[in-house]
Amino acid sequence: MKHIVLNRNWKKKLLITVCCMASPLLCIAQIGTWKAFMSYYEPQQIVKAGSEDLFVRASNSIYQYNLTDHSITTYDKMRQLSDTYVADMAWSQQAKKLIVVYNNSNIDLVDLSGNVVNISSIYTKSTTLDKTINSIYVYDRYAFLATGFGVVKINMERAEISETYILNKNVTNIGIDDDNIYVRTLNTYVVSPDTDNNSVAEGKVVRYDLAYDSNNKPISKTVYIQAEYTGQLSDNLIDTHNWQFITSYPSGIFDVTNTDWDDYIETVRTLNPGGPKYNYFGFLRYKNNMLYTTGGPGGDYNQRPATVQLFDGNEWTFLQDNVKGVEGTESSSWMFVEMYSVDVDPRDSRHIFASGRTGVYEYYDGKLVKYYNKDNSILHTATTSNRYVLVLSLIYDDEGNLWMLQSSVTDNSIVELTKDGKWISHYQSLLMNDGKSLNGLRSLIIDSRGLLWFTNRHWDTSSFYCYNPKTDQIERYMTKLVNQDGVVANEAYSPRCIEEDLEGNLWLGTLNGLFMIDAASATGSLEYATQVKVPRNDGTNYADYLLAGVDINCIAVDGANRKWIGTNGRGVYLISADNMEQIQHFTADNSPLLSDIIEAIAINHETGEVFIGTDQGLCSYMSDATKAEASMVKDNVYAYPNPVVSSYDGLITIVGLSLDADVKILSVSGQLVAQGRSNGGTFTWNGRDRQGRRVASGVYMVASATSSGEKGTVCKIAIIK
Repeated sequence: MKHIVLNRNWKKKLLITVCCMASPLLCIAQIGTWKAFMSYYEPQQIVKAGSEDLFVRASNSIYQYNLTDHSITTYDKMRQLSDTYVADMAWSQQAKKLIVVYNNSNIDLVDLSGNVVNISSIYTKSTTLDKTINSIYVYDRYAFLATGFGVVKINMERAEISETYILNKNVTNIGIDDDNIYVRTLNTYVVSPDTDNNSVAEGKVVRYDLAYDSNNKPISKTVYIQAEYTGQLSDNLIDTHNWQFITSYPSGIFDVTNTDWDDYIETVRTLNPGGPKYNYFGFLRYKNNMLYTTGGPGGDYNQRPATVQLFDGNEWTFLQDNVKGVEGTESSSWMFVEMYSVDVDPRDSRHIFASGRTGVYEYYDGKLVKYYNKDNSILHTATTSNRYVLVLSLIYDDEGNLWMLQSSVTDNSIVELTKDGKWISHYQSLLMNDGKSLNGLRSLIIDSRGLLWFTNRHWDTSSFYCYNPKTDQIERYMTKLVNQDGVVANEAYSPRCIEEDLEGNLWLGTLNGLFMIDAASATGSLEYATQVKVPRNDGTNYADYLLAGVDINCIAVDGANRKWIGTNGRGVYLISADNMEQIQHFTADNSPLLSDIIEAIAINHETGEVFIGTDQGLCSYMSDATKAEASMVKDNVYAYPNPVVSSYDGLITIVGLSLDADVKILSVSGQLVAQGRSNGGTFTWNGRDRQGRRVASGVYMVASATSSGEKGTVCKIAIIK
């Protein structure tokens, strides 16, 4: 028999052990924390740092690889960096730091231990000058930045800008030889079409473009002129008179070395830093404890890859994207680009459909099993281009029937692929314009009544619709958006998205603000769309329309019936369940949000994690609302972290509650410490009493009751100091 000796802290340790055994989930992320899910898939640049490390720019993110211990450290805005979208980087052996330049001209300095210092002066400077950073030249402990207005000299040891040389020229390259600095410029000049190119400015004409009027007569000419200048580092180079135009310079002075790339690219190609394959997240759907994502549209000149990416909370997997040889892909006009939508068969989670610019793709166990197009289905090619089969949105109903929207085609608009494999065209004359279906039928949802709602997101006809599968009719629609006050929105109000809340109301995000169709109108007459009025609370009777004039891209509703609003340039808004309060407004400046351009939002209702797809990649925020339980069961109601140690100063979260549950925190003697209502199935407590003081060590009881006053359940929280 072993003898166990208990030290002075045995009571504390025993308490920790008991609480850990009682709590079914201890490692959930803290409320209010952010995560980034950056792609590191495509190597773009390799920089050797010191003798053992490589910094790799991949998919415009960076990671660090140690050649000795083979460790990989990924970097992102949530943990170390100050920004997103790395445009360039360079290493100074003297300063032993990496300079990281972002596409918005923000700058970070990173050392081998991962410490980061930000230099934001160029980024934050208000100026009419072109702040674009075109290239980096490292000389000793200095980094010389070639910018759209001249040269910026950074002391990397001291992490400061030493000097700025405003040349009013677009500097593209820099080189240094002894005490001489050389710069190459490339500037454009718009002149009359008959101007002699060589008379425009000093330097060499490398190109010119003519602009023509409607009669094909030249009206202007753009001339591109390259020139080189030099100065002495020992001179005052802030004075532009100390720079001279030159026609000759040392051979190779502007050459960029690719030695690190050549030496290590094969090694880098074997690495797996993790993360998604792409930073494109134009569409998100959360189902079956899995995040399903597609890239969405990138525009005709920036078409995104057609990859479908899945995330289970730990690992990323990708549906087959090397699809050459699959039936239907042999045509020379076929393009595998721009997936707009993805959904999962409710009968089999291994069975997935995706669609977009080039048709419909059926996957099973991650493999593409069939590609549907005009040759093997009732789908048609677009009237504008036979390269495209535009199915910009699809969704499964609860029975396993797949519903799709076909844009810009004759004889089709709403298409159904039944659970038995039959294709049915539900032609709707209201969805036709000039002999073809509307050009931007998107954002398809099925509401709690089984009705299909969707928008036409296109300049030709701004409109939204409600289709009833039982009657096979478009029963409600609006082509002219009118609010309850009779105010007509701009004809090009461009509906972006539509989402149902927990009360059965439909929320419409548009180019010009947020509108609502109340639950009664969803099945009744649709005379107007409501704009919620928020009182100003300034002693007047005035009110303002909620998010009036805000360009809204996406909407998601959480377990507390709060609305997460993703905008085109203004970040993310969180609106209260009663629509009267702006709870949060996250932007790239006031939070770790990757970008203010939000393309998609999806919510894990079990944990409250809100996934936010931006034009710079995917991130998430751990919110304080989860899906409410129908009833509160003892084994499902628990708190985390539990126990709460002295070093923890965050929120304590209680989950497993019913909607709008009444929650009381009580001491062991029954004294009321704190109370409130749940957000969906979640309640948070800051560990303080009603006077704002941190509570003492001990065990605290969490007592709950339903919103109607029925007794709920009790759990315990241990506070240890």
